Amino acid sequence: MALKPKVLLNAMAPQAQNITYYERLGVSRSADADSLRQAFRRLSKAVHPDTTRLPAQDAARQFRLLREAYEQLADPRLRRVYDAALRESEATQQTVIPSLPVPHAIGQRRPLSGGEWLSLLLLLGSLLLCLLLGVGVALSRGLELQVQPSWLVEEQTQLTGAQPGDSDGITPLSGHAAQSAFPAGT
Repeated sequence: MALKPKVLLNAMAPQAQNITYYERLGVSRSADADSLRQAFRRLSKAVHPDTTRLPAQDAARQFRLLREAYEQLADPRLRRVYDAALRESEATQQTVIPSLPVPHAIGQRRPLSGGEWLSLLLLLGSLLLCLLLGVGVALSRGLELQVQPSWLVEEQTQLTGAQPGDSDGITPLSGHAAQSAFPAGT
């Protein structure tokens, strides 16, 4: 897996000091000696102080880093030691879990932000507008604001002289509450 030279030049920048030798050469960890040598030759042409447009100090530093990576990976014994150290450092990095900041008490109050105040103000305004609109429409139609239901009339709630069937105001023909008061056929 070879990376593009432009990406590799960025990988050798001063802020990228914690990259692996494999990343610096642009090869995979399973790369053989030939692919390591080809990657080194290709990149050394790009960063060699005699063939690059980079400032001399930067070019020398990048070439030194590239040569160091190649020398470490080209020797099989040094490569095994480096791979073991790399696996160990990756294992420790995976096991270390950064602690999360502990939140303060759940019931702790904070001041409302400007956006929260605006939303509360808009909510209150819309509720007042709906109330005024409802009352205004009712008054313009001439309706009373509080109407007594038709089933709750003073005569219906009194128990004086109540007969079965009197609650609807229609008296049955035969005096029996279950019989219809309407003439037959209607």
